[in-house]
Amino acid sequence: MDSVNPSQQQATPSFVELFTPKLVTVLREGYDRAKFRADLIAGLTVAIVALPLSMAIAIASGVTPDKGLFTAIIGGFIVSALGGSRFQIGGPAGAFIVLVASTVDRHGVDGLILATLMSGTFLIITGYLRLGTYIKFIPYPVTVGFTAGIAVIIFASQLKELFGLNLAGKEPGDLWPKLVALGEAAGTINLAAVAISLLTIGAIIALKLWRPSSPGMLIAVCLAALAAALFGLPVETLGTRFGGIPRTLPVPALPAFTPELALAVLPDAFSFALLGAIESLLSAVVADGMTGRRHRSNCELVAQGFANMGSALFGGICVTGTIARTATNVRAGAYSPISGMLHSAFLLVFMLVAAPLASFIPLAALAGVLAVVSWNMVEKEAFRALIRSSRGDAVVLLVTFALVVFRDLTEGIVVGFALGAILFIDRMAKSVALEAHEPFAVDDVADATNGDHTDYNNRTGTDPDTVVYRLTGAFFFGAASTVGTILDRIADQRRNFILDCSAVPLLDSTAANVIEASARKAERAGVRFLITGASPTVRRMLRAHGVRPPHVAYAATIEDAKALLRSPASGKSRLK
Repeated sequence: MDSVNPSQQQATPSFVELFTPKLVTVLREGYDRAKFRADLIAGLTVAIVALPLSMAIAIASGVTPDKGLFTAIIGGFIVSALGGSRFQIGGPAGAFIVLVASTVDRHGVDGLILATLMSGTFLIITGYLRLGTYIKFIPYPVTVGFTAGIAVIIFASQLKELFGLNLAGKEPGDLWPKLVALGEAAGTINLAAVAISLLTIGAIIALKLWRPSSPGMLIAVCLAALAAALFGLPVETLGTRFGGIPRTLPVPALPAFTPELALAVLPDAFSFALLGAIESLLSAVVADGMTGRRHRSNCELVAQGFANMGSALFGGICVTGTIARTATNVRAGAYSPISGMLHSAFLLVFMLVAAPLASFIPLAALAGVLAVVSWNMVEKEAFRALIRSSRGDAVVLLVTFALVVFRDLTEGIVVGFALGAILFIDRMAKSVALEAHEPFAVDDVADATNGDHTDYNNRTGTDPDTVVYRLTGAFFFGAASTVGTILDRIADQRRNFILDCSAVPLLDSTAANVIEASARKAERAGVRFLITGASPTVRRMLRAHGVRPPHVAYAATIEDAKALLRSPASGKSRLK
């Protein structure tokens, strides 16, 4: 790291400052009627978008649509009230569909709710340990790859509803068996369901082009429901499959708990927490980029944790920050987290008032909504750019994508992150250079000097008994082997060896050990070893690993080191 003047350093924020919700910050700044009006309009806009999405995501996740609404109402309210972002909208997210569905399949709804509660605990701990900053260090190819992989899985999960297929047995969870089962059921296509799906998708796209600011998804679902009712189309609806949605919130209750169930869902809870942290912080970063504001990462994680616990108590599913709804909130003119709280309040009103009408919504229409969502999730330009940019980035991207689609979401993230880290280490190692430092001659010197180079050496600062090498770049374990081999080879070639570290911003313990070994080898060979230009941080690391007088000497510059060597009393006693 570059050295910073202490007067330029900012004081470390206190615990209270780090974990003060943005809602409190906004209210301290002053909140008037005009700002409330802006939040009111934004909250209503986001609620209209979230209404069909929350139900569609819940159904795709293998639970009833009301659980999606409970999640958006309870979880979304807590995220906005306690969060570290002004504009974050919390609720059920498409990224969780795969994980939630697999958890329900293996452990049932009780296991899902318990895993959600546990994941909230993990998120709170992660936030209070201030690990949010590190979670954001996920490589860009990994985020693009796993987002694209999730989109593929979401779309595949909606094929049954899009075509109105009747499967002989339970729909497989894995992609390839799922496609095989759907192919075998191709003869049961329901043309009415296909028509509703196409009407929904077409309406969303048309409204996006014609009236971008309109709530296209809700309008499209309403049109599909109206068409299905008017023409008596034989399609499944929320009413025929689920009996509609309730008109009230459930009474909060603790989920079923046994030590065996808690142990069984522990991996799922960790997966929920990891993905929730990544998705939430990515969403907050997107909001920062759109507004110029800055969120508090760890405060946001704590809020996400409490939101998941609250959602679980009301029978909801996983809560996270949602990029699309957060972006909608910003575009709608939101000013503060109150818009997110109002979004939850509006959803509650919609559920209380319009619950009977929801029974007429065709499942094919909600599948059409998720089909559009999955298409929009894929960062197509970023995907193409990463494929073309470098072989390393392309490998990280494609491996992450393939593992998410064909194996497991968490495995894809972990392996992708590991590959990204290896790629970074390789690139950083190649950026470290050790080269000879040869100053330019200040003037011409005659060739014939009778073998006496003293005058030339004095005027140019060169010395045939002294070799100077400059180390540049971050010197760490990735480059230790290569640089160490070179140092061992040159450290005993002259009487004096100067290693310039003025261009070394970072040096780790492995690198310090390499330099210490080279210094001791030089000492045994009678070579004086000097280090110049080391920053206080680098020098502190070197001294901690034994690179100190009398084995080596430190000087501010190469010229100072040479002056020290030319001194009549330049023995080891002077090399300090």
